[in-house]
Amino acid sequence: MLPMLKLYYSPGSCARASLIALAESGADYQISRVDFSRNAQREPEYLSINPKGRVPALATGRGILTESLAILGYIAQSFPAARLAPLEDPFAFAQMQGFNSYIASTVHVAHAHGRRAARWSDDPAAQATMQAKVAQNMLECFQLIQSSMLKGPWVMGEAYTVADCYLFTLSCWLEEDGVPLAKLPAIQAHHERVAGRPAVQRALAQEAAGTTQV
Repeated sequence: MLPMLKLYYSPGSCARASLIALAESGADYQISRVDFSRNAQREPEYLSINPKGRVPALATGRGILTESLAILGYIAQSFPAARLAPLEDPFAFAQMQGFNSYIASTVHVAHAHGRRAARWSDDPAAQATMQAKVAQNMLECFQLIQSSMLKGPWVMGEAYTVADCYLFTLSCWLEEDGVPLAKLPAIQAHHERVAGRPAVQRALAQEAAGTTQV
């Protein structure tokens, strides 16, 4: 039996994908909220867990894992009975990881230019230019997902995987980024299917109720 896992998260962040995957997996886990409102992610207590000062971080029996792509893959492989990844098919697994990599390296970065433009420039005018492009960039990213990456009712076709947890999490950001979900009917339908899953509803309730520990 695996030791209890502990997920460090912040509500509404990309850590939501890992929390949903844990809820879907049947894992024994705890959650610990990192209070971004008081910059707790930059305090020594949390930096000793994740020196990057970001979420998610997952404490396991072998150490800490960071980065959504790695954590989602770990959960899927650690709880194979939940069938959250095509573990028996190396090519399909790589396709799923390729999708998750696009979410992490392109879609999330496009979103971050709205709230974290200072990461890329100290010039207020340049920051404003980046922020002004967020809606266009996010719409284009999700149009590409809708037209060529979404294979069926789920990302991988008929099978629900951790890729669906990840896509759902970032689609939760679209309205705030200035992209109405109604402009993306297949993404909207996917979002609603995921939102209706009992494990997802449990995870969202846990996310909202979780106590601040760091």
